[in-house]
Amino acid sequence: MDVYGLIGNPVEHSLSPPMHEAAYDELGIDARYVTFEPAEGAAGEAVDAAATLGLAGLNVTIPFKQAVLEAVEPDDLAARIGAVNTIDFSGDRPTGHNTDAIGAVRALEAHDVDLERDAVVVGAGGAGRAVAFGLATEGMDVAIANRTVQKAHDLAADVPGASGHGLDALPELLSGADVLVNATSVGMDEDRSPVPTDALHGNLAVLDAVYSPIQTRLLREAAETGATTVDGAWMLLFQGVEAFERWTGRDAPVDVMNRALRGRL
Repeated sequence: MDVYGLIGNPVEHSLSPPMHEAAYDELGIDARYVTFEPAEGAAGEAVDAAATLGLAGLNVTIPFKQAVLEAVEPDDLAARIGAVNTIDFSGDRPTGHNTDAIGAVRALEAHDVDLERDAVVVGAGGAGRAVAFGLATEGMDVAIANRTVQKAHDLAADVPGASGHGLDALPELLSGADVLVNATSVGMDEDRSPVPTDALHGNLAVLDAVYSPIQTRLLREAAETGATTVDGAWMLLFQGVEAFERWTGRDAPVDVMNRALRGRL
């Protein structure tokens, strides 16, 4: 039996186990997905222990996505993002990957969104960084808007062709944009949106990385303008799908994983 898992702190409410185990059951794979909660500062030891115990793969969540970089060989995208959320133990040395970036791209593609033009990413933290790199890798021109303007400029300096802005620039930026991604936690704990309502329009595709609640204020207001809306569970789903396919070499049963995920939300 293969064992896969997740390291983070905390991890007790993770939605990854039911999503991955539903995929194993569907495809008849003899595997289990378990969670581990190392002490902060013990990321490297946790990765070494997983390798010693023969785990087939690990997902990584807060607060370890940056810390595990020293314990793995990151691929080019993960190295540029500066964060790893998926580790593969199939080689001589654990390799690190960032499926958050690909998860955002695949979530938009699943909704037939054109990824060839202009995108606005709100937030310059870990999620914003992954999304910005993911969209830029697809060839999109990315504008990053953040409450702390310097953080937006710093991230834009790392992302090819990106530009950094304050939140006050959102109306102008969105007037000509095709894709909007909220990569902040705004909307999770209160009914609030990081984007002015009058800046939204029907030609946008709007992805909100927040998945609890599923229908955030941003998505509700975007839908009222006729925009295409993509809830955060799609990004969570596809980062898991990408990890599953990397680990197993098999096409993921996306519909089965999606039902398992949404059944726990």
